[in-house]
Order: sequence, then structure tokens, then C-alpha cells
Amino acid sequence: MKTALLLLAAYGLDRILGDPRWLPHPVVGMGKAISAVERALRRLIGFLGRRGLATSWTVRLLGCFLPLTVAGGVYLLATLAVGWVERRTEWGAWLMEVFLLWTTVATKGLADEAKEVDRALAAGDLSAARRRLKRIVGRDTDRLDEPEIVRGAVETVAENIVDAVTSPLFYAAIGGAPLAMAYRAVNTLDSMVGYRNERYRDLGWASARLDDGANWLPARLTVVPMLLAFRMLGRDWRRAWRIFRRDGRKHPSPNSGIPESLMAGGLGIRLGGINTYGGVTSRRPHLGDPVFPKRREHIGEALRVLHWTTLLYVALLGLVCLFASGLETVWPLLLRG
Repeated sequence: MKTALLLLAAYGLDRILGDPRWLPHPVVGMGKAISAVERALRRLIGFLGRRGLATSWTVRLLGCFLPLTVAGGVYLLATLAVGWVERRTEWGAWLMEVFLLWTTVATKGLADEAKEVDRALAAGDLSAARRRLKRIVGRDTDRLDEPEIVRGAVETVAENIVDAVTSPLFYAAIGGAPLAMAYRAVNTLDSMVGYRNERYRDLGWASARLDDGANWLPARLTVVPMLLAFRMLGRDWRRAWRIFRRDGRKHPSPNSGIPESLMAGGLGIRLGGINTYGGVTSRRPHLGDPVFPKRREHIGEALRVLHWTTLLYVALLGLVCLFASGLETVWPLLLRG
């Protein structure tokens, strides 16, 4: 029962309050820790390089220390903090877990940023829309036209259904807020060092692979709630399913292609294409068919899909937790006959 309430309370707080600017956010601390560990590892790599020992696999091996120290440290600190409070008050520990889990979920923050992009486009201010989009995507935005701005916003909303909502809630369901915090550390590592460029190809390899593994199951558990959301919103859920089956594996990420292909199919637009990162062009496979031209209104439609998908996901996950809790209570009685 407490796990189901934990999920509902943290999700509800995020939907209502988002990430208040006055409240210290653990991700900021995670980012500083990642930067500190990276600096230490680069000094060690430089030392090994001067002796001809800094091979690709040596750097990859050293890169394993990033998730081990950061994600492992976050999990340990969160577990110790919750345990310390629990020894004094059980409900106090539950409230602390609610707070910690709340910081790992980002439904409202993501929606608010996407809405700002939408508002700028509605005002005809492409420069403002590009600046706003840059806050939520990693690609270069300074030369994007309106359809490409819409594509960027819709793609990041779709991808973050998993990264910012369903994955942290999944890990909270199986391991409480400390495991959700560890997941958030892994996801932050991927966003900071999980690139395939020259600087991070080897050092960030372990972090990127761990993020892929961590999101693998939650991404696939998101399919049914997302299809149900399309059905409830009157969108073509059958087309979403068909495009997912056809294009879901085309994405470079083993997980991002799932929500993005579903979103492309449900909205009837084509996602993917050419992105630029720091002036370097990256060609992504197309997802979906251009049934409709990309327009500003698709951002709002994607946000409605985000809200209904995550709400249905929380409800279904909560029911599973309640069932598991009941089974845990009844099973010993059944064994005793």
C-alpha cells in the first residue's frame, strides 16, 4: 500500500508543483559530482597516456568508475538518509521518500518548457522559440525553421515520457526512492558524458550502456499506457502501433525509438531526420509517415499524450504494487494451509 501511495504522491506533487526554483535539486549535486569524478579520471588518463597505457579499453574501464562512484554513491546516501529517519519515525521516512522521488520526476517541468516553445511560435517569434527549445534539447537550434522546432519539441517530449517519468517511477516501485535516485544519477551521467564524440566515446561508454540497460524495460512497459492514451484522446492508436512495430528499432537508441515512433504514429507526423550537434551533422532515420505537416499544434497534442500516458502508467503501476502487497500478505497464509 505504501509503495502505491508513494508513487501517487510523488507524481501528484510533480504535476502540481513541478520543480520549484527555490528548492535545492539533487540533480545539481549529481552534476557537480560527475564533473569532479570526470576531472579526476582525466588526470589519471593523462598520466597513463604519458606512459603509453591510455588505450581505448583502458579509458572505457576507467569510465566504469563514473557510474560506480556517482550512481552508487547517490544510492548509498539516499538509503542511509531514509534508514536514519525510519529508525525515528516510519511515516517520516515515507515522507522523505516522497520528496526524493518527487525530485526524480519531471512531468510539469518538461511540459512548461515545451509550452514556452509553443507560445513563442504562436507569437511568430522564431528566435525566442529556438532559444526555448535549446533549454530542452541537445541539438543546435539557431537555424531551425518552425517544422524543425516542432519536431525537436515533440521528440523530446516523447523521449522524456520514459526518461523523466516512467523509468524513475518503475525503479521506485521495485526499490523505493533510493533506487529511483540512482536511476536519475545514471540518466544524468548519460546526458553529460554519454556522447559518441571524440571526447566521450570511451570515457562515457559505460555510462551510456548502463543508461540503455536501465531504460530497457520501462520503455517497453510504456507502450500500453501510451496506446491507451491515444485511444482516449481520439487519436489513431492502430497507426501508432503499426509505426512502432515498423520504425521503433530504427532509432540509434534501443529505447528512445519506442516512445518517439509511437508519438509519430499517433500524431500522424514524421520525426527523425538531420540534427546538428556543435556544428556536426547527425542523420537520424525517419520515424512515422508525413500524414500531416508538422505544425505548432502538435506540441500541445504531444503534451496531452504525455499527461495521459503518465497518469495511466502511475495507475497501472500502483495497481500492480497493491496486488503484490496483497499477495505478500496472503501467500504465507496459503502456505500454512
